[in-house]
Amino acid sequence: MARFRQSPRLSFFHAAGHGRRPLSPRVLTVGLLAALGACGGSDDDTPAPPPAATLSCDDSMKAAFKPDADTTVVLVKSFKQGDPLALAGTPSAPAPAKAAKDMCLVKMVVGPGSAGTAGAPSTSPGIGIEVWLPAPADWNRRIRNLGGGGWAGGNQASPTLIGNAGAAATAAQGYAVGTTDTGHSVQGSGSFAMKEDGTINTALWRDFAENSLHQLAVKTKALVQAYYGEPQEYAYWEGCSTGGRQGYKIAQEHPGDYDGYLNGAPAFNWTRFITNELYPQIVMQRDLGGPIAMEKLKRVSAAAVDACDTVGGRHLGFIADTSQCRYDPTRDASALCAGVAGNGVTGASTDAACVSLAEARAINKIWYGQTADGSVPDPQADNASGATLASKQLWWGVTRGTDLAALAGSSGTPPVARPFTIATDMVALELQDPSYATPSFINATGNGANRWMDLNYGDLANAYDRGIALQASFGHINTDNPDLGGLRNSGGKVISYHGLGDQLITPAGSVNYFTRVADKMGGVAATQAFNRLYLVPGMGHCAGVGTVSGTAGPPATPDNVPLPATDQFFEALVAWVEKGTAPGSMMLKSANASVSMPICVYPQKAVYKGSGAITDGANYACR
Repeated sequence: MARFRQSPRLSFFHAAGHGRRPLSPRVLTVGLLAALGACGGSDDDTPAPPPAATLSCDDSMKAAFKPDADTTVVLVKSFKQGDPLALAGTPSAPAPAKAAKDMCLVKMVVGPGSAGTAGAPSTSPGIGIEVWLPAPADWNRRIRNLGGGGWAGGNQASPTLIGNAGAAATAAQGYAVGTTDTGHSVQGSGSFAMKEDGTINTALWRDFAENSLHQLAVKTKALVQAYYGEPQEYAYWEGCSTGGRQGYKIAQEHPGDYDGYLNGAPAFNWTRFITNELYPQIVMQRDLGGPIAMEKLKRVSAAAVDACDTVGGRHLGFIADTSQCRYDPTRDASALCAGVAGNGVTGASTDAACVSLAEARAINKIWYGQTADGSVPDPQADNASGATLASKQLWWGVTRGTDLAALAGSSGTPPVARPFTIATDMVALELQDPSYATPSFINATGNGANRWMDLNYGDLANAYDRGIALQASFGHINTDNPDLGGLRNSGGKVISYHGLGDQLITPAGSVNYFTRVADKMGGVAATQAFNRLYLVPGMGHCAGVGTVSGTAGPPATPDNVPLPATDQFFEALVAWVEKGTAPGSMMLKSANASVSMPICVYPQKAVYKGSGAITDGANYACR
């Protein structure tokens, strides 16, 4: 069937900000011929000729492409197939990847940015945007813009360095691909969000949270129109973690920017869950005086897998439904050190990885998530699996069985704490004092000095509250608005997914947001008409295996844990947007195809039918 869209003829740059762009006369003509052919008319299946570039991929584009007064093209470079993906400042080692197809790289800056001392983290010329354009003959008439990770940042505004060479591989598939530095070049640190005088950099917070994302959509569409002489037929967003949050922010605030959104492990509820990411370290500092040894964390997590991975009486090797896991190390004699009296048991372990009762309780706190007083309920009564927060719970912890090294990590002997620096940065920004961050946080008033180690439970709860109170200054970074009416009304579609073994962003946040959207938008079925959520057992943050290996079942490796195939979610999104085929359950396979399992449209779960191999997805049903 031909793909038609009825849309008013808008002026070029006004229309560039909308997802449903009017099709060019040539595309409409091709669509009419296709429709006539389907009805017994013309049987000419000759594909439409590719567009011819209307701008040259050279410096002439700097003057020729001027969508508005705030936008400046800083570099245009043509790459031929086989050329190294390198600019003047690209290091020679490791050797840069090579272009898989002919393509054009366009880099631009959208002001005004944030004025200040040259080289200071909070100084920025504006939002850096980098767009890879396939050769006209290779363009599939689609935009596929990609999100960032962590605090984002990058070299998108640099005329000598490539910001995202990986996007060139996506462009080689025929997509026009844009990425953004979100308004700053600082990588791996939240220093950009604090001005040199220690105050909040509201301009860069706004760019990071929202403005850069909308500008990326607008400018990519304008460049596509100018370069190919016609608009895209479809525009897609794809991102995970920060990129997942970015997708939901656009869907909430500018729903017409894209036709389809693929949002993985979304980092929405930003200040809430990121403040909570420091909680494991605070628990260990306050309750134990320092970190728990990594081998102990892994030992207890493995015991949780052994306790909760049973399907049909056999061990699967990963937990299929973490919401049902109530493993409690204070009741596990095999985990507690010999002679330690736990909750109804006496520890029997004599190896170095056994835990004290205090350590076992601390691990339960880490799994439960942040509370203002460090309290934790009995896991038998509340295992932190609710879709809404319990009375004392500020946020959820990671699921049982997940590798705790990312948030409760340490190194050396004796162990030295290694907090997740995004969390310490966030607390410093909430308390408006850089000293609470690690030394990687740079500010003219003083750099990070690890004062997070002095925080007690109440102090961290205060930082949590400050993050919520400062949302207006932080660009409304939390991205937690459940009203997706604009997205629904525009016809846009969202597929979101989250690993149940995510080491950094708890999947409970995605469940909570979906629940809140359903409450706002008329129920689960009404929400599933445009937004579908998938939870992936055993998967870590965005990709790969996140669960540890138990000792009773198969090891948790890519050969034993079924994970999404490359582009499996994206292809389902395209089918939904372009053909109206709503996604249902998806069959996942392990790397060697020895294990398969369906993932279901939430709130359904894959349930074993009661017979057959537990490693065969055909023996499960979505219920």
